[in-house]
Amino acid sequence: MPYVVTDGCIRCKYQDCVEVCPVDCFYEGETMLVIHPDECIDCGVCEPECPAEAIVPDTDPRAERWAPINAKYAAIWPNITDKGPVPDDADAWKGVPDKEKFLFSAEEM
Repeated sequence: MPYVVTDGCIRCKYQDCVEVCPVDCFYEGETMLVIHPDECIDCGVCEPECPAEAIVPDTDPRAERWAPINAKYAAIWPNITDKGPVPDDADAWKGVPDKEKFLFSAEEM
């Protein structure tokens, strides 16, 4: 049972989760992170570290929409093993509902 990053991460990308992950299963896109489902060991240490509360177990109803997105982009995006810079406007995006439409930047579309 892997954990899943949901749309709460979009435009926030705090990356506190990356620092505690023992298996380095996070992958980084321009606007969010995802978890590789085959690499996640279901330890759960990442979930409470996320200030945006964007990480959920795959049994959570919110994960249904985001599990396939995590799997798809974990195969494409680069692996991240260290916390990088947080977007300057991350706090402004924290808690904004329905951020899926911001998954990609204009440059990625």
